[in-house]
Amino acid sequence: MKTVILCGGLGTRLSEETQVKPKPMVEIGGMPILWHIMKIYAAQGFRDFVLALGYKGETIKDFFLNYRTRQSDLLLDLKSGRFEISEDRDSVEDWTIHLVDTGLSTLTGGRLGRLRNHLIQEQKFLLTYGDGLANVDVKALVGFHEKHGRLATVTAVRPPARFGNIVFDGDRVTEFKEKPQTGEGWINGGFFVFERGVFDYLHGDDTVLEGTPLEKLAEDGQLMAYRHHGFWQPMDTLRDKNSLEGTWCSGKAPWRIWQDHGLG
Repeated sequence: MKTVILCGGLGTRLSEETQVKPKPMVEIGGMPILWHIMKIYAAQGFRDFVLALGYKGETIKDFFLNYRTRQSDLLLDLKSGRFEISEDRDSVEDWTIHLVDTGLSTLTGGRLGRLRNHLIQEQKFLLTYGDGLANVDVKALVGFHEKHGRLATVTAVRPPARFGNIVFDGDRVTEFKEKPQTGEGWINGGFFVFERGVFDYLHGDDTVLEGTPLEKLAEDGQLMAYRHHGFWQPMDTLRDKNSLEGTWCSGKAPWRIWQDHGLG
């Protein structure tokens, strides 16, 4: 089953980083957030990716074109220019990656629409955004989708609060929680499963996936929600980026599920 990752947006709210690189290439722990997302899927057996490129897509192409070289030991003869790459295949991920230019200004639904020919053989496929991390059980998500038999499944999450919470008794602090997860409401956390029939709901490059397509799927009774109660965090701002960086550096990143699968 293929996993589509939307990588083409401008990332304007993170302009401190995205002036020089696309948002999915903003680094957490020295590696692009896109790499972290792909590791989440790959650790659970989903290693065939389709990256929908747009803004500064060449940066993503360059990263993966040179990935094996950067991750491997090299033997280099400077005089002749000849080099050999180490045959230690364990140091490089076993991924298949389709890098597809879906236009500079194309919106989310339009980007998916442009991938129709790349997904023509897929009865169903996964899709997520290139800027959010979670410890979603993807196999359980797919199982939920297959059981209900509708066209689409969205992973619903409770968003993390932007600030901590302090409860008072007079001037005395009775409860202090730093950045708690909100207890109210569910939102779109990405991590979708779609059947091929979802393409009938997409119409042109100006289609916003989160607009008419998902609204119409819901009206038609074709959209189901998989509730994820675990970790989820988007990277919308520099504050979010720094928060994720801090979590990674703590050695306790909840999305690092590939360690649980013995994958380093």
